[in-house]
Order: sequence, then C-alpha cells, then structure tokens
Amino acid sequence: MSSRKPFAKKKRLIKETNRNRRVPAWVMQRTARKFTSHPRRHHWRRSTLQK
Repeated sequence: MSSRKPFAKKKRLIKETNRNRRVPAWVMQRTARKFTSHPRRHHWRRSTLQK
C-alpha cells in the first residue's frame, strides 16, 4: 500500500485497525460465551472496508 494517501482515508484505516481486536475475556464470561468472536473483526486481505 502506498504511503501517500489522503488523511481522511488514513484516519479511517487507523480506526479500523484499533477496532480489529478480540472480545475481552470478561465479556465472554458475562454473556456465558455467547459472544466469542467480534462482529466487527476483519482480516486485512480477505475483506474490504466499507467507505
């Protein structure tokens, strides 16, 4: 990926990388392991981000 990109796009990408984490362990405990995967989780190569 090129380093020269608009600031707005870079800001969105940073937001998505921060969001791309697993569900905390205490959430799994509180919901009796109903939420084991994060609904907003994505892989950088398999899926594209929404605009």
